[in-house]
Amino acid sequence: MRHEIEFEITPEGEIKLTVKGATGGECLEITKALEEELGLVVDRQMTSEYYKEEVNVDETVQIGEE
Repeated sequence: MRHEIEFEITPEGEIKLTVKGATGGECLEITKALEEELGLVVDRQMTSEYYKEEVNVDETVQIGEE
């Protein structure tokens, strides 16, 4: 899946990041390196996507006789 990071720099110089296309804690992994380079995180607001579980399907299909 494709992820998008939106940056906003406020007039006060704060940098706000928004991750789109990520579910669960995936957004935290995506922004981890950026946060380390940019400095102290003073506020974190999770979107509804954060609370969605990533669904993985593992399926085995047998064709023919058992």
